[in-house]
Amino acid sequence: MGKQQIQDCHSGSRRVLVTGGAGFIGSHLVEALVERGDQVIVVDNLDPYYSPARKLRNLASVMDRISFHQADICDAPTLAALMSNTDIVVHLAAKAGVRPSLSDPAAYAHVNVGGTAVLLETMTQAGVKRLVNVSSSSVYGARIQGPFAEGDALPTPTSPYACSKRAAELMCDTWQRLHGFSLTNLRLFTVFGPRQRPDMAIHRFTRALLDGRPITLFGDGSSTRDYTYVGDIVQGILAAMERSGGRLVANLGNDRPVTLMSLVDTLASVVGRVPELRIADQQEGDVPMTWADLGVARKALGYQPSVGLREGLERFLEWFENQEPGAARHP
Repeated sequence: MGKQQIQDCHSGSRRVLVTGGAGFIGSHLVEALVERGDQVIVVDNLDPYYSPARKLRNLASVMDRISFHQADICDAPTLAALMSNTDIVVHLAAKAGVRPSLSDPAAYAHVNVGGTAVLLETMTQAGVKRLVNVSSSSVYGARIQGPFAEGDALPTPTSPYACSKRAAELMCDTWQRLHGFSLTNLRLFTVFGPRQRPDMAIHRFTRALLDGRPITLFGDGSSTRDYTYVGDIVQGILAAMERSGGRLVANLGNDRPVTLMSLVDTLASVVGRVPELRIADQQEGDVPMTWADLGVARKALGYQPSVGLREGLERFLEWFENQEPGAARHP
């Protein structure tokens, strides 16, 4: 579903609460909501893991047109106060990252599961009847065949992060059955683009290429990911906000898995550098593949990703060179 289609089916200004709205995906969504005329309330705790200054910079272009609140989603009184002025919630706030979750699983359970429970409770108390919960492809576990469909049996998660996202989905499902609101659980697949977190692979690889340093690959380079451009993800979230009634689970991906080695080759071509590779052991918690079956998203949401890997990497590099401190210009 394209931008004009989204605007055409949008039924006027609404009060939208976006949790985690200063993050990578959240800030792009907030900009789109402001552009189409919604009243946007952003809750973000500016977690030091992701540089508070960086997150505030993400919202710089719209900060004077939104209601921004630095708060944690586990802060029930603050959420309750904001819910009284909300029509629909898009829940993006979470502790992110598979690898960091291995060393601090309790924190991931507290924020990603406990915080979601607080959000749901305050929604119910305020009578808010629409929720888009943003989940992750990590719930599909370590699979070697795809694509991954929403109705597939879900294996044991490979990390505390994956476990917390699946538990949050189940929490939302239970609340929906108990209280009858409209719920869309969106499973996002390997999102990339401008503002991507510095710990993510494309960001790290780009920095290494521009600095003339080796790229460290974990594993033999054969793992595959369904890289999805952030703009396509935003269009999917906007479409999910337009549906009402019942429960829907939908993948948002690109349906074009790419090997890690192919990603490096394409990125190196875009940057204009020859990569030097350093091979390391596969890291605990990683999965061999992500690959989204988009049948549900296409039918229920009109979702159709339009930005390919190379084009998305070119857009990312343009942003990186303009925004990242010390970024060297490529030839």
